[in-house]
Amino acid sequence: MPAPELQAKYAVLESHLHALGRLLVAYSGGVDSAYLAWAAHNVLGNNMLAIVADSPSLARTQLADAIAFAREQSIPLEVVATAEIDRPEYIRNDARRCFFCKDELFTLMESLRATRGFDAIAYGVNRDDQGDFRPGQKAASLHDVVAPLRDAGLGKDDIRSLARNAGLRNWDKPASACLSSRIEYGRPVTRDSLAIVEKGEDALRTLGFRQFRVRHHGEIVRIEVAPEEMWRAFDLHMAAEFSRIFKALGFKFVTLDLEGFRSGSMNALLPAEDLFNRAG
Repeated sequence: MPAPELQAKYAVLESHLHALGRLLVAYSGGVDSAYLAWAAHNVLGNNMLAIVADSPSLARTQLADAIAFAREQSIPLEVVATAEIDRPEYIRNDARRCFFCKDELFTLMESLRATRGFDAIAYGVNRDDQGDFRPGQKAASLHDVVAPLRDAGLGKDDIRSLARNAGLRNWDKPASACLSSRIEYGRPVTRDSLAIVEKGEDALRTLGFRQFRVRHHGEIVRIEVAPEEMWRAFDLHMAAEFSRIFKALGFKFVTLDLEGFRSGSMNALLPAEDLFNRAG
C-alpha cells in the first residue's frame, strides 16, 4: 500500500479530478499521462476521454503501446492527427519548438472540448517538471490546460509508486519524449529525419537496450545509452553493429556519448538567452 503521505496526495488528486467535471486528457502513453488517464477514468468513468496526438514525431511503437494500455484499462481513447510538422515555426526547430507542438495539440483539444461538451483539458506535467526547460508548459497555460498531478504535489517517483501499487504494467516505463527532441536545435525537423531517428531507436531496442536516445546532428549520430547498460555498448562487436546500422541510415560518423543517457541533453547546447528569454 502507498505510504500515508502518498495516499494523501492521491486523495488530493481525486478531489481535483472530481471538481473538473467532464475531462479531456492529453495522453501520450508515458508514465505520467498514462497514470493521469487511469486515475481520471477511475474517478470520472466515461466522463473522461484520453486523446493521443498522432504525428510523424510519435514513434509507432509508442503509439501502439499507448493504444494497448488504454485498451487494457478500458480507458476511453481517441487518436487524432495533429499537423505541427506542417507549421514553419515548428520545422525550423528553435528553442520554442515544443511550444508550437503543444499549441497545435491544445488548439485541437479545445475545439473538441467545445463541440463535445467537455468541461476541461488536463495534461500530465508533474511537480518535478517545473525545474526543466519546457516551452510546452507555456502553451498549456495559454490554453488554460490544467495539471492535476502537479497540483496534487506529485513528482515522478510518486507517480511511479502509485502506478506500481495500482498494478499498472508501465509503472517503470523509460521516459520517451517525441522524436523531434532528438534532432539538434536549428536543424529543420522533417519527416525523413524523424523516420531516420525512429529506425535507429527501433534498432537499438531490437539489440536489447532499454533506455537510450539517438541524437541527430546531421552527418553525425550521437548515441546515448543508460549508464547501467553502457558496458554492452563498449563491446567491440556491438560498436561494429552500431556503425553498420547507423551508416546504413545515412550517417557518416557514429559516436557513443560517454556521459550516457540523460533527458533534455539537447537543451545543454542552447545559449542561456534561449533558455531564459525564449521560454515564454
